[in-house]
Amino acid sequence: MQVILLERVAKLGQMGEVVNVKDGYARNFLLPQGKALRASEANIKSFEGRKAQLEAQNLETRKEAEALAEKLGGQSFVVIRSASDAGGLYGSVTTRDAAEAATEAGFTVSRAQVVLNQPIKELGLHTVDVVLHPEVTVQITLNVARSNEEAEVQASGKSIQQIAAEEEAAAEYEISELFDEIGAAQDDDE
Repeated sequence: MQVILLERVAKLGQMGEVVNVKDGYARNFLLPQGKALRASEANIKSFEGRKAQLEAQNLETRKEAEALAEKLGGQSFVVIRSASDAGGLYGSVTTRDAAEAATEAGFTVSRAQVVLNQPIKELGLHTVDVVLHPEVTVQITLNVARSNEEAEVQASGKSIQQIAAEEEAAAEYEISELFDEIGAAQDDDE
């Protein structure tokens, strides 16, 4: 099916282009979302008449998105989740969780704007893309931790696995010191 794009669509084309897409993609996504019109003679003439208005509207929304991108870019948000000792989450962090974390911090972000390149199933710092406008994408960091204290430690640069390994090494050292003292005490008794 041929459609006229009313806005820029990623991996498809720019505003005003006539492109061929599969019928289902057009019927189920592009047309209901208002991102495209069927490429009929009447719609092409209608688009040409509205083109200046659509470009002005697109420019205005892009400027708003760029202003938000300057504030939002590089921000870090804490997401508290329960996890195993090895750092694996009991579940995963979703686009909804990322959007809620940004909204709680005072930014207007919907879950449809958040793009997860891969599922977040471990504790740690994860970079997530937020598409504020078809032409404006910004990256934020999600700090996934079991507690706020753990999130602060992760933000300083240490991973939970490093901390667990350090604690385990310290515990083993204490145990070996204890056994050395007990062995030395037994040697003194003899």
